[in-house]
Amino acid sequence: MGLAGGGCRACGWSVLGSHPMQGRSMARVLRSGRLSLRGVVRGLQSLPVFDTKITTLDSGLRVASEARHGQTATVGVYIDAGSRYETPGNNGAAHFLEHLAFKGTNRRTRVQLEEEVENMGAHLNAYTSREQTVYFARCFEQDIGHSMDILSDILLSSQLSSMAVEQERGVILREMQEVYRQYEEVILDLLHEAAFSTSGLGMTILGPEQNIRSLAREQFRAYIDTHYTAPRMVIAAAGAVDHDELVQLSDKFWGHLPVEPKTNYPTNFDPATFFGSDVRWPGHDDAREAHIAVGFEGSSWTAEHAFPLMIIQCMLGTWDRLSGTGTKLPSFLAQELAGRGLCHSYNCVNISYKDTGLFGVYIVGEPALMLQALQVTAQHIKRFSEPGLIGEDELAIAKVQLKASWMQQATGFSQICDEIGRQLLTYGRRMTVDELFDEIDRVTLHDIHRCASEYLIHPDKPVAFAALGNIAGVPDYETCAKMFKR
Repeated sequence: MGLAGGGCRACGWSVLGSHPMQGRSMARVLRSGRLSLRGVVRGLQSLPVFDTKITTLDSGLRVASEARHGQTATVGVYIDAGSRYETPGNNGAAHFLEHLAFKGTNRRTRVQLEEEVENMGAHLNAYTSREQTVYFARCFEQDIGHSMDILSDILLSSQLSSMAVEQERGVILREMQEVYRQYEEVILDLLHEAAFSTSGLGMTILGPEQNIRSLAREQFRAYIDTHYTAPRMVIAAAGAVDHDELVQLSDKFWGHLPVEPKTNYPTNFDPATFFGSDVRWPGHDDAREAHIAVGFEGSSWTAEHAFPLMIIQCMLGTWDRLSGTGTKLPSFLAQELAGRGLCHSYNCVNISYKDTGLFGVYIVGEPALMLQALQVTAQHIKRFSEPGLIGEDELAIAKVQLKASWMQQATGFSQICDEIGRQLLTYGRRMTVDELFDEIDRVTLHDIHRCASEYLIHPDKPVAFAALGNIAGVPDYETCAKMFKR
């Protein structure tokens, strides 16, 4: 255990909720596609029910916890501040701050921070996403107070020294080069740019190279004074934690947070606009694969189509060559793409944000086969909008898979803490398992048809397209966009 000095950027192709469930029970649920809700309920009957306690301080800071049996706990600070709230001039500031936070404070040097964390046997880390910045500590029960002291210190009293800023420039630039070698991450950034243009959600988490080279200490301080306000923050904990004590500690270390921003620093709180466009990064002519992604405006966390889109995501499934071929594959799309050898892998993206979302499919394969792969993908997406092509059995299987995936993802205190913090920032409350399952069960075939018609193949809605690698033979934007129209 120890202190991890930043560098974590949140990126993923599947955004689901989570709840703990033993792996063996989970496997049984997934293997039996025809299981009803009763099968999932039986898997949950052996699990105790935990109550999430939530307290709001006078400043607006929310404190939430779930007490679990054990000797350790995870405590996290969740901030409603990510790259979408930055401007072109300071894009990358949130992620840069994540690095600087671990380099020393007004009370502790970097070495002292590392020694304190190591001596507790604790672990500190952080990550930045497009909408949130998160710092968290895993520690023993008796060290929760000490860990919260350190978290408060690194977030609110970091020195942000000129030497640390210069050192971290090089670290982040090297991280950027590493990210550029991971095509899955790059194409997700390109798809966001194609969908939302070059501001707000279209900006990357790392920021452009020129910003990394030029961001100054004053900009970081202004960013903290602007975004780190009590109503935009949540203190969450899970594990061996007493809620009343957590509230007292939160008031002690975070009670002085301002309610309003201290500065008039430029920010970007504009609602997201889905433009839809074409962004391509050609690779070397001898590159072996083409990487393409097609995207549509998805659902916000709270919109009525959030759960239908999650179910459609399950129905589309994912696949790669290691999974083999045959009728045992997770979806009809996987069976056709794999059976015809049209791609090396594909994945489905479904990311919800506060006021919009991004839904799409990412395909990797031979450049000459991309047109056929896109045509097959479009045909399968259109199925969801046409009554009679999706059956009740297929819907039931997807519902069970969604529930099982949700239960599988949070298997420890850190995942549970993360779920609490993110849900309070996105939903404004904690969703219970029963609530989530009720929302899933409430989805009908009619909801699936309407959702697909309004979001995925609407004739008047824009489509986003991204491509990189060997893309010389990839169809042009107009051809690709027309495939996904009624």
